[in-house]
Amino acid sequence: MRLKIEGLIGFHLLLATALVFSAKTVWGSTRPVARENTPAILNVASPDKIVQYVRDRFQVPESVKLTVEPLRKSSYPAFYETVITSDDGKQKHTNDIFITDDGRCFVMGNVFALTDGSSDEIIRCVRDAAKLPAAENLSVGPLEASAYPGFLKTTITASEGDKKKTGEVYVTRDHRTGVLGMMFPYRRDFVEQLISTKGQPSAGPANAKVTVVEYADLQCPTCALFQKTLENEILPKYSSKVRFIFKDFLIPSHDWSRTAAIANECAFDIAPSTFVNYRTLIFASQESINATNVHDRLLQLAGDAGIAAEKLTACTANDGSLGRIERDGEEGQNLGIRATPTIFVNGRIVVGAPTAANFEKILDDALAEASRR
Repeated sequence: MRLKIEGLIGFHLLLATALVFSAKTVWGSTRPVARENTPAILNVASPDKIVQYVRDRFQVPESVKLTVEPLRKSSYPAFYETVITSDDGKQKHTNDIFITDDGRCFVMGNVFALTDGSSDEIIRCVRDAAKLPAAENLSVGPLEASAYPGFLKTTITASEGDKKKTGEVYVTRDHRTGVLGMMFPYRRDFVEQLISTKGQPSAGPANAKVTVVEYADLQCPTCALFQKTLENEILPKYSSKVRFIFKDFLIPSHDWSRTAAIANECAFDIAPSTFVNYRTLIFASQESINATNVHDRLLQLAGDAGIAAEKLTACTANDGSLGRIERDGEEGQNLGIRATPTIFVNGRIVVGAPTAANFEKILDDALAEASRR
């Protein structure tokens, strides 16, 4: 299920089969010349690895050819940059991409220079970057810590009458550079640092060399499709050598998934061994569940999964598992999740419901890489 995203600069990265970026640089009529290459970052950000990351995160089909120039030091402090070109055979799109100098973060959006990082300066740069009309009023919140080391973040709001739209702005801690748009974790070990794996619903050995973390919404049809693949084809083959961790990422427009997530997480608290089966039953019963009957249906399915109805009722009555669900959601936001299911395999992102064959290849590659370490 793809989330509907609204912001000051909305950009869809897939338009038909062509990749469309809106990453541009502003502030001044001429762009400073980038400095010479520094090879230390190339281990994690070679052209082929950037291409793979873009394909994985934005679901770019193989029919779209992607080419990336070698990474070079940017004129903006704390960044490296490159140019990516997409070609679907009909049109070409060329755009700038920025990666932080530690390889942790991948930037899609407008990058601009700052002198002091004041609210007035941020507003002026955002207005230029987003090309907002003078009639739109802008306000910016205080700078706060972000999940990304070296960056603060704030929310900027554009309003015109009763209409409002918001966007995130990231500012380097030295207040020298700002980013309007999306910042994603890039380096795989950093992705793994952002994911909590302790005390989570899971299947497979805790000491496995490969860990799969799935963020899903129980009302999401695509998630149900992947669960069927996982249950019938992946878990029987890999559950002895891969650890699977299950997390909730709620879609705001869904009217019963929050209730279902609380019940499913309560099942984990009551009897951890029932979690996966209960989850499977909920996914399989999506068409028979609605906002009116969700409580009754969840109790029925709990009985089928071997969960005591009175214990489930007591847990769900006080939202006993809501804290873990909220933490999963915040974690997913920090990871830049925009659709469900989103899966991470040892830090590599997989969006959507891959076929069994495709997912097995990803797992086999991860297992082979882990064995070489």
